[in-house]
Amino acid sequence: MPPESARPALLRHLPSWLLIAAGRAVAQLPWACYRPLSRLLSPLMRLLMRERGHIARVNIRLCFPELDARAQRALWRASFDSLAFSLFEFARGWWGELRPTDRDTPIVGLDHLQAAQARGKGVLLVSAHLMTLEYCVKILGRHAPVAGTYRPFEDAALEWSVRAGRSRYTHAMFPREELRAVLRHLKAGGILWFAPDQETRRGDSVFVPFFGRPAWSLTSTHQLAKLSGAAVLPFFHRRRADGGYELEIGEALTDFPGQDATADTARLMALFEGFIRRCPEQYLWLHARFKRQPDGRSPY
Repeated sequence: MPPESARPALLRHLPSWLLIAAGRAVAQLPWACYRPLSRLLSPLMRLLMRERGHIARVNIRLCFPELDARAQRALWRASFDSLAFSLFEFARGWWGELRPTDRDTPIVGLDHLQAAQARGKGVLLVSAHLMTLEYCVKILGRHAPVAGTYRPFEDAALEWSVRAGRSRYTHAMFPREELRAVLRHLKAGGILWFAPDQETRRGDSVFVPFFGRPAWSLTSTHQLAKLSGAAVLPFFHRRRADGGYELEIGEALTDFPGQDATADTARLMALFEGFIRRCPEQYLWLHARFKRQPDGRSPY
């Protein structure tokens, strides 16, 4: 579905439209260009993103205390390499086409999704913020009518352009504040991709363990499943060493939602931790995941 809002004026949002034009140009480049370009971009990003780089360094130190300082730094650098490459994946996702070899990527566990749909109720595909999220949802969109939630861009031109791009491979995109629209979608039997692994200021959160540390975590999955009757299925995706992609949908979580929102949220965070440990360099470590702590002391 195309964006409902009118296209923002060119001159009023000229810098953003120039950025969008660059993104569209990047999306047309041969895939073979992306790896060498990302290798050039990664050290520049490490240099310019000092504050976020510090957050990523602290996160890796907290989550992988078993690694020595050298191994932690190697993971930190690898995460920036992955981040740089993901920019090209995002461009392809929003403004380009899937690489021909990715169009028929097999989805392990697609039958689990189909079985959940056969119930006649909605499906929540829950995942963490792995950097392949946009491109892999584009792949998944070839097999199922997936919708998603997102935080709108503050810039009107970027919001319009990205929403238009996503409309080509998603059934719908809901701003994260539109809870009623999300519930209607799920109650109608729709599929919703959802990543509740980041800290927010919203009140519907609790402290649960994440990599052995207390993390302020959304209870939204528990609430959405309870209110809509949707099945909750794990969705894992990653970039393989050979350059391809791996997508995996797990069986519907049993006894979910339970009676305790905190227990359900802890269960999800343990699930996400398992995902991340399978490809730690592909997780978005730039997010200040442990900023809010029970004792009020941020590690950053």
